[in-house]
Amino acid sequence: MDHKPHHIGTLSPEMALLGQLFTAPGHGYDLHRTVNTDLGQVWHLSQSQAYSILKRLEAQGDISSEEIQQEKLPTLQMLSLTAQGRKRFLDWLETPSGGSTRAIRMEFSTRLYFLSMYMPEKLAEAFERQKIEAKSNIERLEKARAELPEAQIYNRMSLDLRLKQLNAVLDWLDEYLQYFRS
Repeated sequence: MDHKPHHIGTLSPEMALLGQLFTAPGHGYDLHRTVNTDLGQVWHLSQSQAYSILKRLEAQGDISSEEIQQEKLPTLQMLSLTAQGRKRFLDWLETPSGGSTRAIRMEFSTRLYFLSMYMPEKLAEAFERQKIEAKSNIERLEKARAELPEAQIYNRMSLDLRLKQLNAVLDWLDEYLQYFRS
């Protein structure tokens, strides 16, 4: 089977911030507020974390900033996506989130958020790719469980929980695929 590699990241909200700049420049406070409003149950992002991530994204060359002078107000840092940042974000939009429930809950939900805004025609494909990733992870965990000695009860318990979670995720993916199709 031909698989694109999935995004292996630190499960950082940096793509949630980058994606806010996809269609227009913005400043840190508004980006932070939008992520907290729209994705607050996905990412727990403090304002200082948001500014720290934005500084790192600028140092990496994914965003650029321009100082905007304001009358009787502090200087505003207007942030824009660079060509590199735009490519990185678009590549990320096209890749599944791996097979862990945490990655699916955080990254995949964020990916869906942006796909529904910017490329709704790609939503069904994203769901299908994510289901393939989850099923692949289930197969890997089932194999590990089958090879586990009976006496390793705690390892068995952990694998069983992960398998139950991933099977629930498959149901969740099917449920929300139908939601987005209607």
